[in-house]
Amino acid sequence: MYPILHDALSERAMSRPIPLTDPLSLAWIQWCRNEGIPVNTIARRIATLKSIPGAGTATREDVEAWWAARAYLAPASRHNNLANLRTFYKWCKRWEYRDDNPTLRLDSPHVEPGLPRPITNADLHTALDALLPDYRRAVCLGAYAGLRVSEAAALDWANVDLEARQIRVIRGKGGKSRRIPMSAVLLAALLPDTGGNVVAAGGRPYTADRLGRCIRRAFGRLGIEATFHQLRHRFGTLAYKASGDVLAVSRLMGHANINTTAIYAAANDETAALIAEAVTRPEPLRLSAGASRHASDPQPVGKPTRGLDRITSMEGETIMCSNLRLCAILRILPTSGHEATK
Repeated sequence: MYPILHDALSERAMSRPIPLTDPLSLAWIQWCRNEGIPVNTIARRIATLKSIPGAGTATREDVEAWWAARAYLAPASRHNNLANLRTFYKWCKRWEYRDDNPTLRLDSPHVEPGLPRPITNADLHTALDALLPDYRRAVCLGAYAGLRVSEAAALDWANVDLEARQIRVIRGKGGKSRRIPMSAVLLAALLPDTGGNVVAAGGRPYTADRLGRCIRRAFGRLGIEATFHQLRHRFGTLAYKASGDVLAVSRLMGHANINTTAIYAAANDETAALIAEAVTRPEPLRLSAGASRHASDPQPVGKPTRGLDRITSMEGETIMCSNLRLCAILRILPTSGHEATK
């Protein structure tokens, strides 16, 4: 057992990364690598373990003090931190290194799902016209196939089916594999088949971090405020707009949870645009069959007036109307109390 001092878990101490020396933490990270967990995921797990000294031997009180010291972080960051730590202790229990789960009493903060922020068509075309060939191929994979930066960086020509015009993503995020159809535009952007890595044209593959940084800097030089992930947002937004099929979009994007894909449905503006037009369009006046009659006139058989309002025009004529708002537009003044007919 490694002694853990509570005062070392103060907010100041927890705000600085510490060396990852805990044997159990190191063993878990090595297991993650052996299992082919994506590099970015492993990096986030390492960062979380570095924020808590001796996670492998930490007590429940130690972990709860660590959690309280991270209250200053954004909800999304805290959510990710706790998810990483819970995955670590789940692994410890599975392999019988620990019997307990020190995170049991901790509640993850609620994180509101954000809306997609797709790169604009104008920015995309500006980038494609100006970027170096490697970066252009990567951008096309993000915008036209919805690949994550890690998936684009790792794509090999062996996983591009030219005959079927499909891309095979092998062990993407969450270890999931999927097939993505290629348009003629995307295929033309990737060719010729050089063998080896697609983005690097057969050269040494980029790491996901390096490719993401290179694309972001290249965008910045062109005056484009966007990241690689916003290329993926573009794919998801247009894919849902074209199909309206959340399941199909979820499958193409490799989402583990369809709720993740639902943000593209929530961001679909077509219905909202129709509503905006409808509520500002002038409404036609719809009076009942007896609307132009005096209240004392007999009502036509089969034309009940229940629920209509008796209103008096500026000329003193009493008419029946079911829409006071329209009457107001026509400068018709209702009698006091808007007495309903019986």
